[in-house]
Amino acid sequence: MRSAEDLYEQIKISLQNGDSETACQLAAEARELARDDSRFVLMHGVALRRNGQNKAAEPLLRQILVEAESLVLAHHELGLALKGQGRLSEAIISLETAVRLQPNLRTAWRDLYELRASEGNDVAAADAYRRSLGSQQGLDPLLTQVLDLMQAGRLGVAEGICREYLKRRPHDVDAIRLLAEIGITLGMLDEAIVLLERCLELAPNFTIAQANYATALARRQRFDEALDRTGQLQLEQPDNLSHKVQHASILAMAGRFEQAHEKFEEVLTYIPDNARILTSYGHSLRYGGRGEDAAAAYQRAIAAEPHAGEAYWSLANLKTFKFDDSQLDGMRERYASMQKLSADRYHLAFALGKALEDKGDYADSFAAYADGNSIKNTFSSYTTERTSGEVASMIEYCPKGFLEPGGHSSNEPIFILGLPRAGSTLLEQILASHSSVEATAELPLISQIAGELGGGRRRSEQNLYPQCLTSMSQDQREALGQRYLDGARTYRTDKPFFIDKMPNNWVHIGLIKTILPNATIIDARRHPMAACFANFKQLFARGQEFTYGLEEIGHYYADYLHLMDHWHAVLPQGLMTVQYETVVEDLETQVRTLLEHCNLPFEEQCMRYYEKDRAVRTASSEQVRQPIYRDALSVWQRYEAHLDPLKAVLDERGVAY
Repeated sequence: MRSAEDLYEQIKISLQNGDSETACQLAAEARELARDDSRFVLMHGVALRRNGQNKAAEPLLRQILVEAESLVLAHHELGLALKGQGRLSEAIISLETAVRLQPNLRTAWRDLYELRASEGNDVAAADAYRRSLGSQQGLDPLLTQVLDLMQAGRLGVAEGICREYLKRRPHDVDAIRLLAEIGITLGMLDEAIVLLERCLELAPNFTIAQANYATALARRQRFDEALDRTGQLQLEQPDNLSHKVQHASILAMAGRFEQAHEKFEEVLTYIPDNARILTSYGHSLRYGGRGEDAAAAYQRAIAAEPHAGEAYWSLANLKTFKFDDSQLDGMRERYASMQKLSADRYHLAFALGKALEDKGDYADSFAAYADGNSIKNTFSSYTTERTSGEVASMIEYCPKGFLEPGGHSSNEPIFILGLPRAGSTLLEQILASHSSVEATAELPLISQIAGELGGGRRRSEQNLYPQCLTSMSQDQREALGQRYLDGARTYRTDKPFFIDKMPNNWVHIGLIKTILPNATIIDARRHPMAACFANFKQLFARGQEFTYGLEEIGHYYADYLHLMDHWHAVLPQGLMTVQYETVVEDLETQVRTLLEHCNLPFEEQCMRYYEKDRAVRTASSEQVRQPIYRDALSVWQRYEAHLDPLKAVLDERGVAY
């Protein structure tokens, strides 16, 4: 009969050789001989996990952690056992514990990357992968510096150092991928795509680079190519859920909601109780026009993970959903228990603000909104000086008479721009109800073109935009106009006119008119206090960083008015301002005026815009499916006692309210 010590050595050898089945048998035998020996409990749990018996492994690994709560191997193996059972959120917690106890545990960081990617948490997944890279021995000091700078959010400096490193080591695929990741984050998508293509030439099986490539293609609106890539990844790695989740997310980005729903539902057959995936599924349902199903998905997410802040905010953001008293009490308790300044906390803060607003408790509601904004602001690098500088440059380089004949002759685009939450979705829905017009999305195409016209991003290089607008040749203008139209084509069918509702395009009206002189431009405007407060209480999925402080919003609104006054003076026939409050009070007159500005004949169905059945991907998606929505006109007045910082900025900047 073999002794316990003999069995111990044999189990070690079996595990080292990857023979988990034999290790399971030997560990079970050893536990019969020495039932209280924790070594064999651990080995048995590890062997069972590696043999695919995740459910049987879990209690043994948990037993070990009761005895030795700092045992890194047990936390790591428990995380993988939970992953094998589809319990991703619990698995992530176990792996996060492992890397907290041993920060240089590269394999655990790689496993954590895959889990976070499987949830669709791209930012956290990228962080885990960078940490896995930083934990390897002998990493070049320059690359270590790049990783540290990225961790600190100093992407511009990290970019420059990474470029210098690649001059010395041009075939380092990790560095190429890091530079591409920076490019994706900063919106330099074309360069990121080229870098990732080079990376995949050198390392075709580099999985995270393949996923990054699909992300870059999708953000560049090259959806078919992105979906081909994620489809191929699913074939090559059918057990990797991250590829299925990414495929579903890209389908939703492309507006192919029914296909996205099917893919999310497929993922949920494997992991039915994952809050993040249920929340992403809810987003797809919501923007696909299935608001009630979206609410159900968000509530499933909360049931699965009661601290899932994004699910709470997503419910609140439906506008048509109201939390009952028990839900509100639960939200208060969870909010009070959150000490860390995390995404869950700021999501829950905004949700609590909306729930308290619905109850008429405006003082506590404002406090929750203010806390959510304060936390969100800590994650932001926005400065009011940046926007003011952009406005000043536009006014300097686009004076009266700057616009010369030329550009693409198309009159197909209709741009609706201005501040978010200023009624642009209502105007879009009205116009999209016309038989000749279709809505697309908030297209990033104009800002991408502007970014590329600016040239180099290093501090030593001069930004060439917007001064380049006056020196472009007719061929360049026409080519850029065509490029915009080609990018928009992804979202279009065969209607003669289409809407681009990217609000931030107000900065780039000079560019729009330079490359598309016949485009229609509509400035959606709202009462200053109403517009500013509506942004303050809205948590945006991405961008719009100016909204996370009353003073920042006030300066942004003043800069917007300043530049719009300039555009009206420079382009007197080129754009129209539509006041939200006037549309609400006199719909028919405003609809007729709006259609006339777009050179469209009046159609009765534009008055019944709420009957239009289409996907709406903004915070107003439920509101525009109802007849004229008056409730928002005076919301800010209920909070007026708290808005003195906003009033002070508007007074300082000469904005009447």
